[in-house]
Amino acid sequence: MTKVFIDGQSGTTGLQIFDMLRSRSELEIITIPETQRKIPEARKELLNSSDITIFCLPDDAAIEAAKFRESETRIIDASTAHRIDDQWVYGLPELSENHRQQIRDAELVSNPGCYPQGFILLVKPLIDAGIVERQAALSCNAVSGYSGGGRQMIEEFEIGDTAKKQLLAVNDYSLTLNHKHVPEMRKYSGLTTNPLFLPTVANYYKGMIVRIPIHLGSLAESKGDTIVECLKERYRKCQFIRVHDYNNVDLLEKGRLNPIGCNDTNFMDLMCFGNDSQLVLLARYDNLGKGAAGAAVQNLNIMLGVEEEKGL
Repeated sequence: MTKVFIDGQSGTTGLQIFDMLRSRSELEIITIPETQRKIPEARKELLNSSDITIFCLPDDAAIEAAKFRESETRIIDASTAHRIDDQWVYGLPELSENHRQQIRDAELVSNPGCYPQGFILLVKPLIDAGIVERQAALSCNAVSGYSGGGRQMIEEFEIGDTAKKQLLAVNDYSLTLNHKHVPEMRKYSGLTTNPLFLPTVANYYKGMIVRIPIHLGSLAESKGDTIVECLKERYRKCQFIRVHDYNNVDLLEKGRLNPIGCNDTNFMDLMCFGNDSQLVLLARYDNLGKGAAGAAVQNLNIMLGVEEEKGL
């Protein structure tokens, strides 16, 4: 019986991880009474009595909680706090062919961000293959359901008068171009310069699309089919990554791509559409599934040496 403590279980991601794990007979989910969840000593005791603790905390709280570790407890951190820290293994199993082994052996795993996953998994194989240069100036725009902003944003979109909620229909943010995910996107994609990242939150609960527009003249290989084949070859052994044919219009609904098409799954759809001079790379997935809770459970399974898809 493996003891798992979710520190921050009452948050959006924590609740979903708990729901995904609570029926598994080989796990004992350690819970903390509501009256003690803000008491550091109580949380410290539970962390050190567990086999694996999952942090579902704000960044500052995750940094403090990591200092509580005085045992062989292994940690999965779902916050941004440790994602580019070399002492932590980046928890994106599909990053490379040997990355699962690094996660399996790790004591400290930092869960990837929701937006960066799609960007990294689209860009890194193309850089590794020499199709995209490491110094390329890439742009990325993305849209997510409002659950990606946690409880506060969920309440903002779901509570209030109709007129106010209509004003929240589509909102761009991080317009000063300093989003906290950018260092992570740069480091693990292999780029040497920051991508220009513009995220958007829309008035639906969950599901996301990450988009990377590219002028074909800027690439070493200027055919969409070749780019898709590169992605297919890279992810042919990755059960949760589905790479679709170039310009596959069957994925569209009346010519439009639905951002909720992977909801309630751990799948990520990678797509490429374009013409003779331009193309757009796209990744579609559930920001609370593969993007957050599903990623944590996938990493947990790898660390425990059980089937990667268990509970997913």
